[in-house]
Amino acid sequence: MPEQIIELSETLDTAVFYGVNNQNLQLLRDLYPAVRVVARGYVVKVTGADKEVERFVQNLRKVERFCVEHNVLNEDIIIDLVKGIHPTTVKQDNLILHGLNGKPILARTENQQMLVRAFEHNDLLFAIGPAGSGKTYTAIALAVRSLKNKEVKKIILSRPAVEAGEKLGFLPGDMKEKIDPYLQPLYDALQEMLPPQKLQEYMDKGIIQIAPLAFMRGRTLSNAVVILDEAQNTTIPQIKMFLTRLGLSGKMIVTGDLTQVDLPPSQRSGLRDAIEVLQDVQGISIIHFNQKDIVRHPLVQRIVDAYKRTTDD
Repeated sequence: MPEQIIELSETLDTAVFYGVNNQNLQLLRDLYPAVRVVARGYVVKVTGADKEVERFVQNLRKVERFCVEHNVLNEDIIIDLVKGIHPTTVKQDNLILHGLNGKPILARTENQQMLVRAFEHNDLLFAIGPAGSGKTYTAIALAVRSLKNKEVKKIILSRPAVEAGEKLGFLPGDMKEKIDPYLQPLYDALQEMLPPQKLQEYMDKGIIQIAPLAFMRGRTLSNAVVILDEAQNTTIPQIKMFLTRLGLSGKMIVTGDLTQVDLPPSQRSGLRDAIEVLQDVQGISIIHFNQKDIVRHPLVQRIVDAYKRTTDD
């Protein structure tokens, strides 16, 4: 009997697709008892009569596409798709992507939505604003969406480890162990958007890279979404070096909070300098977030407001 080999999308979460104990795959097998199905990872082998195999593959692709887009799958969804009915899903305004376990990742505020729109039309974006306003989270969501949609081949995330200064060499462990604490907020966001196994696979293959700013020197960052977080702690030469790494088919998002500069008082923030120098350059968008964008615990906004009143006084 003829055999057909199906290669599934690499952006698919196979754990969600196959289900617990392969229950989703077993349902598909039960719906097509005349077809023999063997699946391993991203490869599915189908054996049977030509017409039955063709019908099975058509529906397998429907299920695959739904799972890639929504990152969720169950018996009811599979049956609806096989019947030709689009499964009922709750429409989410300002949806960026579906994260872990189908969780909707949304642009919740006006400025977050502005960042999403600006990403479509600009290759370099600056997102400036206070802690908790969703700058980095929204930026990483846009990067993950671009990767899943195969618009780019890589995501590169970076931030300056200013707090460590010259003390990195005295910290225990190898370089990764030394810098990981400074990059943890980036890991935290990714872990809400990608399954652990898929995230680890992407990092092992270099599809997602997280590195301190110093590691960007000498690189050309093409076919990638590149995010520089906490950019208020860059010097002028550092941010200039970073911005000039942008390669073909690449996009950059630079985030920072100009009220939390950890540089010595005598040193001007590279982020402040960059937005002044580049504000009128075509292809660059600068979005200013504010206290209204804070989407953490309500206390965070009150804390920011209290410190702002103290500064104003």
